[in-house]
Amino acid sequence: MENSFNKFFKELSDQVKIGDKALTVKELRTIVSKMNEYFFTTHPNIGATHILDQDFEYFSEYHKFWEKYHERILEPKIDDGKCSKIADILNEIYIKTNARAFTELYETYGLKDDEICKIRYFSANQDFRNSLKFEKLVKCYSDDPTIFDKIKIADSPVDFIEHIDTTVLSQSDKRIKYAKTAAQMLIEKDIEPYGLFEYFERDLLEIREFLTGRQGSGFGNKKADMFIRDMIVLKVWKKPINFDKIDVASDINTVKVALRTGIITTEIPLVTSFLDIFCYQYSLIDSINAKAWRRVWEIWNEKYPESSLDSPCLMDYLVYRVIGKDFCKESLCVFMCDSGEHEFKWHSGKNRTCQKCKKKNAHVIKKMLPCSDKEGNIVIEKSEFVLGNNAVLPGIKECPFERVCKPKEASFRKLNPPKSISILGQTGWDNSRTTEGEGGGGMMS
Repeated sequence: MENSFNKFFKELSDQVKIGDKALTVKELRTIVSKMNEYFFTTHPNIGATHILDQDFEYFSEYHKFWEKYHERILEPKIDDGKCSKIADILNEIYIKTNARAFTELYETYGLKDDEICKIRYFSANQDFRNSLKFEKLVKCYSDDPTIFDKIKIADSPVDFIEHIDTTVLSQSDKRIKYAKTAAQMLIEKDIEPYGLFEYFERDLLEIREFLTGRQGSGFGNKKADMFIRDMIVLKVWKKPINFDKIDVASDINTVKVALRTGIITTEIPLVTSFLDIFCYQYSLIDSINAKAWRRVWEIWNEKYPESSLDSPCLMDYLVYRVIGKDFCKESLCVFMCDSGEHEFKWHSGKNRTCQKCKKKNAHVIKKMLPCSDKEGNIVIEKSEFVLGNNAVLPGIKECPFERVCKPKEASFRKLNPPKSISILGQTGWDNSRTTEGEGGGGMMS
């Protein structure tokens, strides 16, 4: 395959005689030294790769190998048979819930369309998670609308991320750049976020290209697609063109579901981010994940044209938030009574009392996927998406995808999504270099 990889192992085999006897300390030193040299050190003539619109010196000889061969080693594929089974299930859910399970509508608190758009535009590229709940952002806007002013953000992006409290998230230097760049993009075109729709003649693909086309904007495909999806679902932008071209937002949750259902297969389980130098695996799986969910949507349209969605991105809420983030996690807790007499399962790790004797304290000894155990229904039935007046899947007792994943069978593998280490930044790959023979280097905490 690649001479450098073959050379690496040949040098090891020549210098370390592995037989029945235990390795000597000298041989162990050689192995550790050679591994470190090949995987994690650079040298003056190593060459460069082109990524993020610039040239970077290769991180190591392994980096060169991984860039060239990661796709052949992983060989990800989309399984049409599994996609068809998932399409069947989604169609059933669509009919039973009258499509409600596929729509997440924020409470917009009486804001005008242009205000909603402005808040989402400047928060979407910052990671729209718990610390950036829409309600919290609306409160910031209500207190001082100028916080979201493009001129003010461009002039003082630090103030902006402090106001919306993303400093509690990691890599604040990156977030400052995202805020400033996103503001500058609007200033250059002399428009507000709401005006993007008419500026690009209602073409959502043109808007996505604008958002993702600027280095440092923070808008990758995922964040751009989520922002655009929300503008359509909330009816901020009306009568769009190319809505069907917007994908399910690819993230750890939608990838996790894709791997466990088998709509995506790989020849080996995904490698750790420490081996995925410069995120080649992450980018590859991110891309094929969007294609896999699009394939599910295409099959759904082909099989059930009267009851399908207008765009793949409308599957995102159910797949990401309900199944990926809520159902498909180790939330079934096995407890042991502190007396050692009772073992039981519970839907919450916050429980502190033995639920059998009701007298002793209890502690968690194991966590499992609800779908992998016959008592997993105790978790599913307590989900906010199943219980209560606003439940989107009322009354269910198991994850809808369980019959595709088959988690109770011995062949089931709890496959995990890829993680990413930034290329740039204080804790990124490019700041972690060391040259052959110098020692040190590596990621900082």
